[in-house]
Amino acid sequence: MDLKEKIRVISNFPSDGIRFKDITTLLNDGAAFQYAINELAKRFKDEKIDYVVGPEARGFVIGAPVAYVLGAGFVPVRKPGKLPAETLDYRYDLEYGKDSLEIHKDAIKPNSRVLIVDDLLATGGTTRATIHLVEALGGKVAGLGFVIELSYLHGREKLAGYDITTLVTY
Repeated sequence: MDLKEKIRVISNFPSDGIRFKDITTLLNDGAAFQYAINELAKRFKDEKIDYVVGPEARGFVIGAPVAYVLGAGFVPVRKPGKLPAETLDYRYDLEYGKDSLEIHKDAIKPNSRVLIVDDLLATGGTTRATIHLVEALGGKVAGLGFVIELSYLHGREKLAGYDITTLVTY
């Protein structure tokens, strides 16, 4: 299945010059959504994944069903103040400012095999922050899975040394 045909591209959103890759059309197509989830899970089925970690918010939509297919637990990574138990946080730089992510301190057991899944690999900043949180808890990142990669933003280069799978590349 050609997933590019299922992704809507919206010009000048959220600002002029941006060609936004909208996965809501892929999610709305049951066969395409199922195909994307199964393709991501298939790549990691022999990796003995203990947890799939998904950053807020589209990482939840993609990561939770991948965890289900793999028989793994799902761990959300959220913006500050959204998780109810004790958290570990990580602040990181964006192109124009800073951001922060949190994970429950008890979410990942040391030496667990972790797959990080999100909808999009762009600059790699959110994924690097998520890797930092997982590794700070003693997890071993077994792979990174994305529906879309924007190769012209060079995020893959910032994630060198990790096993990366993407389904669609722009």
